[in-house]
Amino acid sequence: MINLKRFHHVAYRCKDAKETVDWYQKHLNMELTVAIAENEVPSTKAPDPYMHIFLDAGMGNVLAFFEIPNSPNMGRDENTPQWVQHIALEVEDVDALVAAKKDLQAQNIEVLGPVNHGVFKSIYFFDPNGHRLELATNTGTTEQYAELKRVAPLMVEEWAKTKKAPTHAAWLHQQED
Repeated sequence: MINLKRFHHVAYRCKDAKETVDWYQKHLNMELTVAIAENEVPSTKAPDPYMHIFLDAGMGNVLAFFEIPNSPNMGRDENTPQWVQHIALEVEDVDALVAAKKDLQAQNIEVLGPVNHGVFKSIYFFDPNGHRLELATNTGTTEQYAELKRVAPLMVEEWAKTKKAPTHAAWLHQQED
């Protein structure tokens, strides 16, 4: 059986590696830790130059990007709503979330939220590549997380049969802010 330790990195495409590094350093305080550039893809041997950058997202988490200049301009999956694909990063608490929103807005970044998801609160905004970012902080109790874990398999089974939202965890969005 495979025994995973953690994510090594999660990689996305970017339009411009330097702009991406500068933006993540300035707005999210992420440090550039590794840059790898090749003229040939190591796995496929395709002649396709790229810049692969790695940013420290805290606690051993790494967010990486590829700039691939010989490919068509990047877009997004137009069949998937913009809110679905996103990168979620955790902050310490609600005060840090609110402070992050104010800081981002002061730098002319449009921010949505905070949104109460019942056991965590989030704000949403976009990076210069069009990737949706989420900053989140956990607000739930140990009991709430245990209940969510208990009902998760039941919800997935019901969803698989009906494709309608199960109500096992409807209490999440019925809470007051």
